[in-house]
Amino acid sequence: MANVFLKRKRKKRLELGHPWVFQSEVDYIEGDFEPGDFVNVYNHQRHFLAKGYINPKSQMIVRVLTQNPNDELDAQFFMNRIRQAWAYRERMIPGVRSCRAVYGEADFLPGLIVDKYEDVLVVQILSLGMEKRKEWILQALLDVFQPKAIYLRNDVHVRELEGLKQEKGFWYGTCDTNVQIEENGVKYIVDIENGQKTGFFFDQRQNRAAIKPLITSESTVLDCFTHTGSFMLNACLYGAKHVTAVDISEHAIETAKRNAELNGFTNVDFVVANAFDYLRECVHEGKKWDVVIIDPPAFTKSAHAVPKALAGYKDINLNGLKLVKDGGFFVTASCSYHVHPDMFQAMVAEAAFDAKKILRQIHWSGAGYDHPKLLAADEGDYLKFAIYEVHSRK
Repeated sequence: MANVFLKRKRKKRLELGHPWVFQSEVDYIEGDFEPGDFVNVYNHQRHFLAKGYINPKSQMIVRVLTQNPNDELDAQFFMNRIRQAWAYRERMIPGVRSCRAVYGEADFLPGLIVDKYEDVLVVQILSLGMEKRKEWILQALLDVFQPKAIYLRNDVHVRELEGLKQEKGFWYGTCDTNVQIEENGVKYIVDIENGQKTGFFFDQRQNRAAIKPLITSESTVLDCFTHTGSFMLNACLYGAKHVTAVDISEHAIETAKRNAELNGFTNVDFVVANAFDYLRECVHEGKKWDVVIIDPPAFTKSAHAVPKALAGYKDINLNGLKLVKDGGFFVTASCSYHVHPDMFQAMVAEAAFDAKKILRQIHWSGAGYDHPKLLAADEGDYLKFAIYEVHSRK
């Protein structure tokens, strides 16, 4: 294997457990290699740091697989990593049948995402190094999970940054691309072919369960950016009197309707609308709900767009807060990595001030057990989720 030597003056991120080596950190490389090959990584004193795979086309020139010099990077290594990832989920979520089964860097398999929907796997291979080990990965997935089918959702732009083409389709076996799963006692139809990401957002599993204490048989709930209805369905499960579910996507609303029917919930109004406009209109009309849920998609993919994203978040949080009955609950989230937790909380505080509300925080969290985070990698700290009790300020 070629050997990558790092500069003396650099942050010691790798030693702390960060999974990437950036181009700017590399001093020189000894030996020949092809993009995607395995390499050793050393510090400036030629002390071993890690093994990983290299791609000079990427700003993350090396992605780390192990910091153990004795590990052999072979098919058995990938088998063991995937088996360990699944054993962790089975321990943390007893009886789980559907979840994120492999979460890239956080499972020490950078560039590999595997979501498990009952006996169907949906896989994203996001890096050249993983693409070159597809056969090892496939065999490991078959051995560990014995799936009925595996579907590739490699239709993501990041593959092009790695010099890879976008693609999607069955990798192994076949099945209906609408797969039924169950989470927290709620049934869902997941569109693995055309749904967002791989078809479902598992990262909010525990946050969806966290709304249970907010709901009574008399609760009215507004769920904005409902997508396929996950928070709406949980509110219905927990006994809400009535739920209003809003999303700009007709496809998403149709899926949410199907999910409501699947669970036998008939106390839902579905609204196809821009949530920004809908919230403003409801404020103008003086409407109120016992619980208001705001769970938008990411508003920014880059640091330079953070001010605009924060303005968007403040807009929906300000109007959302105005729609909560006095003593009711406001549920809000952000999955924009570049909007850090302190920024998000400051934005909510500003929105509360402008809305003349006093907030009492009763819950704060991030992603669930199947989305672990490497302490050394802030990049994994993307999801912010909060529940506030709302009181009017006279």
